[in-house]
Amino acid sequence: MASDDDSDAVDTAAGSTLPRRQLGRFLRECREANGFTIAAAAKLVDLSASALQRIEAGQTQKVRKQDVRALCEMYGVSADELRAAIDLATIARTQSWYHAYGGLYSDAFNMYTGLEAAARRLTTYHEHIPGLLQTADYARAVIGAYPGFTDRTDIDRRVEHRMKRQVIVTRKTRPVTLDVLLHESALHRLIGSRRIMAAQLRHLAEASKLPNVTVRIHPFSAGLAWGMPRGSFTLLEFDTNGEHVEPPIVYIEGGPTQDVYLEKPDEVRLYSELAAAIRERALEDGPSRELVRRVIKEFEREYR
Repeated sequence: MASDDDSDAVDTAAGSTLPRRQLGRFLRECREANGFTIAAAAKLVDLSASALQRIEAGQTQKVRKQDVRALCEMYGVSADELRAAIDLATIARTQSWYHAYGGLYSDAFNMYTGLEAAARRLTTYHEHIPGLLQTADYARAVIGAYPGFTDRTDIDRRVEHRMKRQVIVTRKTRPVTLDVLLHESALHRLIGSRRIMAAQLRHLAEASKLPNVTVRIHPFSAGLAWGMPRGSFTLLEFDTNGEHVEPPIVYIEGGPTQDVYLEKPDEVRLYSELAAAIRERALEDGPSRELVRRVIKEFEREYR
């Protein structure tokens, strides 16, 4: 995992992503309250509809203050609300650490990196070892398996990016609460080599002992939660000093296609219930760790 020395840099990602989303949500709610469509509102302030849509989605880092002012004046917000919106636009211009990796990842995943760094709790289901708990060798094998990822420098930078993300798990101040629901297939699926797998599973077992980390294995014998196969998903929850600063969201990794964010309360609740159903069928912490250790021994016997 990345060292705690990187925590300030990683926290910067959280410092710009949440204000962008808060500003976007505020402007969207104001627009809807005034009965404007995106196209109509954008036209009145000389923006394209796509530009306003990106602002409202929190995807535009450098939101111009004059655009925020024009939108707020059109929506008739109070002077205090206008000042707060301008302040959010100013904070949102902060450069996040992941911008040093420009071009490697989509805007959608860059946003996820910032949201992940800001979350107080992550509940994630995977059928491979999640990025926050991967070793560098396992990550390199996973990334290198993607079609078209042949440039050694790019692969190294992607691995470095993944290792930096892990600071949120081990940082001394307010580490994220990480609840991992892992399908048993992730333990047996050969990634890289047997030696890499043994080292990865040892790392997983050690990480599961951290006070803020829970790893529970969903065994083959448990069947399918809700009677259907599921891809990877992560439920992100945000909380600061007891006050909710951002509604929970669900991130679904799109692989070679498009990442998906679910923000509607009914959709988020559905995935929260799905996670609970998987957790109910999963092994407890201790038995999960014992299963991981048994698989480690199998890999070790095979490469010795």
